[in-house]
Amino acid sequence: MTDPLDVRPAVQSSDPGSAAAEVGSAYRRISDEIHKVIVGQDEVVDELLLAMMCGGHALVEGVPGLAKTLLISTIARTMSLGFSRIQFTPDLMPSDMTGTEVIEEDKTTGARELRFVKGPIFSNVILADEINRTPPKTQAALLEAMQERQVTAGGVRHPLPAPFFVLATQNPIEQEGTYPLPEAQLDRFMFNIRIEYPSEDQELQIVQQTTALETTELDRVLTGEDVLRIQSLVRQVPVADHVVRYALRLVRATRVREASVKPEIVQNYLSWGAGPRASQYLVLAAKARAILAGSLHVTPEHIQSVAMPVLRHRIITNFNAEADGVTTDAIVRALIEQIPVDGSDPATTRRMDSVMR
Repeated sequence: MTDPLDVRPAVQSSDPGSAAAEVGSAYRRISDEIHKVIVGQDEVVDELLLAMMCGGHALVEGVPGLAKTLLISTIARTMSLGFSRIQFTPDLMPSDMTGTEVIEEDKTTGARELRFVKGPIFSNVILADEINRTPPKTQAALLEAMQERQVTAGGVRHPLPAPFFVLATQNPIEQEGTYPLPEAQLDRFMFNIRIEYPSEDQELQIVQQTTALETTELDRVLTGEDVLRIQSLVRQVPVADHVVRYALRLVRATRVREASVKPEIVQNYLSWGAGPRASQYLVLAAKARAILAGSLHVTPEHIQSVAMPVLRHRIITNFNAEADGVTTDAIVRALIEQIPVDGSDPATTRRMDSVMR
């Protein structure tokens, strides 16, 4: 299987400590700028920046009014990158997003030729606003861009600029007039990020901040070259085989028909599990988490810290889960608790514990 994030290391760092310091400094600078505009939502900001540090795409879910669009546009404003906001509507066509070929006539010779006019997707940061508002035909036009970082038109491939991120939003509670994303497209998103209501104090600050005359000026703290260097440094973080195998056990435990270790919650409530992309994204996101924590290697705790946004949209619950009110988040939490870090059999461990008592 090909790498879902085809970002080749451009810079080799001989000093892991300096690499961690560089990435951590960049993260703090951009986070500080974002929080000039965004109140609270620390976990959401953290996960969005993690995805971008890995070169991945993110899907942000939340009810209206929680600043999903503002958050993504603010991130774009803190970097010297091209930004396009595409409002997904029922009448949006694929060519409205990717571009179209037009006939151009040479005034001197009268010769005509086709010229490709690039659409808004030819930018670094793409805000796909309300992505579930457009039909599958237009949603599918994003697939090639997200996977291969290119657009094909008239048999000609047009590479997209680097870095390239699709940051999409959708409303999870309004279903009328929407087109849920197919599983294949959901799998292209590295993270599924849930944004919740702010606390009372945070909402007070939001109201005070947004009803005053003052405007907030943001500094551009990162360039495209900076982002590509960070992505390269993240990939250089070492990860031991036993940590990779722990990530594999977490993912493979979700596969009802194939898993050798099947937790009861998986047998009862899942109809389909996560694919190999989940394993890849778990390890890559854990590398970013490790370097931000100043660690020189990845630990199982780093894997656990990113398991929720990586797995929640890649497992499919069955009717029993809907009837009992069991969510994908609850299943992921149970897997983190039940799947052993060292690879031992949980049933054997429980029997040994009872004997030792």
